Amino acid sequence: MNSKKLLGLYGLKWNPFLPDIPLEALWVPKEIEHFSYRVENLVMDGGFAMVCAEPGMGKSKTLQILTRKLASITDVVVGVMERPQSTLGDFYRELGEIFAVNLSPANRYGGFKALREKWKGHIQTTLFRPVLLIDEAQEMPVVCLNEIRMLASIQFDSKSLLSTVIAGDMRLPDRFRCPQLVSLGTRVRVRLLIEPYEKPKLIDYMNHAMEQAGAAHLMSKELKQTLVEHCAGNLRILNCMSAELLITAAQKELPQLDEKLFLDLFSKTGGRK
Repeated sequence: MNSKKLLGLYGLKWNPFLPDIPLEALWVPKEIEHFSYRVENLVMDGGFAMVCAEPGMGKSKTLQILTRKLASITDVVVGVMERPQSTLGDFYRELGEIFAVNLSPANRYGGFKALREKWKGHIQTTLFRPVLLIDEAQEMPVVCLNEIRMLASIQFDSKSLLSTVIAGDMRLPDRFRCPQLVSLGTRVRVRLLIEPYEKPKLIDYMNHAMEQAGAAHLMSKELKQTLVEHCAGNLRILNCMSAELLITAAQKELPQLDEKLFLDLFSKTGGRK
């Protein structure tokens, strides 16, 4: 079944269980809202913020929410690093592209100076620090993580030229305990640890997702309860199961997704745990 037919069958504006929902429709629990507020204040002084969670808990969505909030602030520049696993040379090339600075890989010191001058000029003009967002930061080489720390630090570490938000799985805080990265770990001013969600919050998420998509009654109350009991508190698992149920229901042209559909579908595949 094509996407257009599926959406039309249930009166959906979009599929609420796929990753590419509109930014304005994202679910924002209180802890993420509080984290975003603290990062908004971080752009005045610079420094590091960190988001950590197991895969599927919403780290990347948190960065999307944060990007939208920061974009609403006039003169705040937000850059996103897309290849965190780069070597130091490629790391500088990407920073040059992000902040529109012409860097020569053969002159790394020149690139170091050029980036800092660009950031200093931006701060003098706007009073805001530029923002760098790094997803999957657990993949970054030690030398690149330390390079960010040294690039942003001036006046014997009394001031920062950059606000950096790093997101990663639970390997990331473990890395900051190693001797090479302890200095960076102690500079993380704002932290968010996303733990497995409890059932009431997952129900709240489901209700929000379907209401925003225009079909609040897409699922029965019993099915929502069953889904949150089988997803181990993980949003990605919850969405994957829901997406499979929606496709199956559309194929059968069912008026609503219910618990019987769950049992029919997942009893054959062993369910999700």
